Amino acid sequence: MAHRSAWPRLLFAAAAVMLATQSLRAEVLDKVKEIAGTTLYYKVVLPKGYDPAKAYPAVLAFPGGSQTMDIVERMIEANWRGQAEKLGYIVIMPAAPDDELFYEKGARVFPQFLVQLLDDFKVLENKFHIAGISNGGLSAFHIAALYPQYFWSVSGLPGYLPDATPKLVGALAKMCIYMYAGEKDTDWLESEKEQAAQFRSQGFVVEFNEEKGQGHVMRTLEGPGAARLFKQFEQARKGCGK
Repeated sequence: MAHRSAWPRLLFAAAAVMLATQSLRAEVLDKVKEIAGTTLYYKVVLPKGYDPAKAYPAVLAFPGGSQTMDIVERMIEANWRGQAEKLGYIVIMPAAPDDELFYEKGARVFPQFLVQLLDDFKVLENKFHIAGISNGGLSAFHIAALYPQYFWSVSGLPGYLPDATPKLVGALAKMCIYMYAGEKDTDWLESEKEQAAQFRSQGFVVEFNEEKGQGHVMRTLEGPGAARLFKQFEQARKGCGK
C-alpha cells in the first residue's frame, strides 16, 4: 500500500515539472484584427516569461510565396521562434489579407497595423526590425521604404526593394540593410548584388551575404543559423544606421 500511494505524488511532481518547462517556452499567439477595412490574421511569438509591462525588441517578418497562414506557420518554426525564445524578442508575422501580397495591394494595412502593434505590445523605442523571405523580402523592403520611421533595419532572405524609385531608395538611408541570396539562385543573387552596390554608392550601410551552395530557400538561415539574423538586429539597434 505504501509503495502504491507514492504514485500520485510522483505523477504530481512530473506534471509540475512539465508545466514549468512549458511555461519557459515562447508562446505563439494566433491573432486577428480588422485593419483598414480588411481582416488581417497574424501570429505573434512572445518571449519566454513574457512581461507585458516590459519593453522588448521586436521583428515584423513576412512569409514567402503566396504569404498564406500555412506558410506563416512553417516559417515561424523554421526561422524565427527558436532564436526569439532564446534572445527575448517579439516576432510578428502576418498572412496576406485577401490573398493580396504585402508589396502589392496588401500594403494597405500599413501603417495602421504598426500603430496597432505598438498599442498592443511594448516595443523598444517604438521601432521594429523588418524582414522577409522571397516575396516576404520584397514586402519587407517595400513597407520599410514607405514607413521608415518605424524601423531599425530591413533584411531580405532573399529580398530587395522592388520599386526602387529615388524617393523610396532615399527612405532607407538611415536603416541597416541586410541582403541574403543563395549562390544557386542566380536571378535574385544578381538583382541583390546590383541593388546593394547602388545603395553603397549613396553611402548606405549594407551587408550582402551570398550563401554558398544554397538555392532560393536558404537552409543556412533556419534553426540555429537564424542566430545570424538576430545578431544583426542587435547591431542595428546599437547604431548601425546613420
